[in-house]
Parts: sequence; C-alpha cells; structure tokens
Amino acid sequence: MKSDAIAFGLAGIVFGLIAGWVIGVQQASPRTPAAAATSAAPADSSSGTRAAALDEARVTALKSVAEREPSNAKARADLANLYFDAERYDDAIKWYAEALKVNPKDVDVSTDLGISYYYTNQPDKALAQFDASLKLDQKHTKTLLNIGVVRAFAKQDLDGATAAWRQVVALAPESPEGQAAKRALDSLQSAHSGAGAAKKPGA
Repeated sequence: MKSDAIAFGLAGIVFGLIAGWVIGVQQASPRTPAAAATSAAPADSSSGTRAAALDEARVTALKSVAEREPSNAKARADLANLYFDAERYDDAIKWYAEALKVNPKDVDVSTDLGISYYYTNQPDKALAQFDASLKLDQKHTKTLLNIGVVRAFAKQDLDGATAAWRQVVALAPESPEGQAAKRALDSLQSAHSGAGAAKKPGA
C-alpha cells in the first residue's frame, strides 16, 4: 500500500501535465480540448489554463431557445458547454442533466455530466454517471479515459485506473484517447519502477 502511495505521488507530477487535456477530450462538442482543460484534480488549479469568459449574449440566446423548445436537447447541451468552459460547473451540471432528460441516449453529454461532477468534488457521482455512459456505449473511449482519471486522482485507485486505460489502448490505440491512456500507463509504470528502485536498498 505504501509503494502505491509513493507511485501515485510521482505519477501525479508527470501525468498532471496531460490529465487536464485527458479529462477534457471531446468527441462531439464545439469546445476544444485546450479550452476545456483545467487540471488533474478539482482541488488543483495550478495548470495555468484560464477559464473561458462566459458569453452572456450566447447564454441568453440559448436559454431563450431552451424555454421556447422543450424538446431541444442541443440548445441545452450547448448551454452546458458554455458554463463548463467558464468553469461554472454547477450550472453545467444543471444543463447537461436537462439535455439528458430530453435525449437520454447521448453518451457524450452523459460523460460531460460525469466530468462536471468530478470538477465539483463528487467523484462517486462522476463514476456512477460514467457507468451510465458505458451502458449506452461500452466501448466509449472518452468515458473509459475519464474513469481512469477519476479513479487515479479522486479515489487513488491505481489498479482501477490502469484497467480503464488499458481498455482504451486495446480499443483505439492510435486515437488521441488511446495515446493519452498509453502515456498515463507509462507514467504509472515509471513511477512504480522508481519507487521499487528507491525501496530496494533499504528492504
């Protein structure tokens, strides 16, 4: 258990550089990974990435559409994305949930909701939402990638994180998600090796 704690600390230094991008990878969203990226864990805002300014005019327009069109899931998801990019995650949660009520089969929105839970320090809710995403698409690499991030950084479950990232690599090794998962696995392996080497002389 102690070696796991050491490995986790070392891995965080290396993996923290890519985790913000990992958690924000979008497959069907107008946002860019750089805009969505913040940091490895909700409590750490040292990555230097600034929240996007909230476009109030766009928010007003989308809210008007949402009120006028109760069955418009896209307007609700777009509104959630704006709040997410501005790091107003509680508002993002509200609108992702609204979008899912209209279109409960949108796996990307489901996973974005899970990510928003993660950023509001609700890792268990995040993982539960990711489970819901996998029920929609058990091979959804973005979801599996984020499961690894939450398990590693919020739950300190390196075995669970490793299993999730290995699935991503097996499913789509050449995809951006697959490459990010491979880097994460490599960083964990290096950290474990380093911890083992440091421990050996005193063992």
